[in-house]
Amino acid sequence: MIVRLMSEGQYEIDETARERLNELDDKAVAALEAGDEETLDRHLEEMWALVKSEGKELPAESLEASDCIVPPADLTLEETRALFDGEGLIPDLPV
Repeated sequence: MIVRLMSEGQYEIDETARERLNELDDKAVAALEAGDEETLDRHLEEMWALVKSEGKELPAESLEASDCIVPPADLTLEETRALFDGEGLIPDLPV
């Protein structure tokens, strides 16, 4: 899976990291829906840390399409809300 860290770059993550990222995404969506910006920011920071620590950074000239985009934690609640679709940032894993 290719993850873009908004304004930072793209990373390729494996299935294990994707599952953990999806869990954090679910928590971020819950915080967003609750209007809890502090908790949302914490989960976005955790998502960034996971992608950076476990992902493989792709070269800047890479033309790979991103499967998802993770925004930085410094966006407002409304700016972040505009980026989420109905299911969050991370596409659901196949059943």
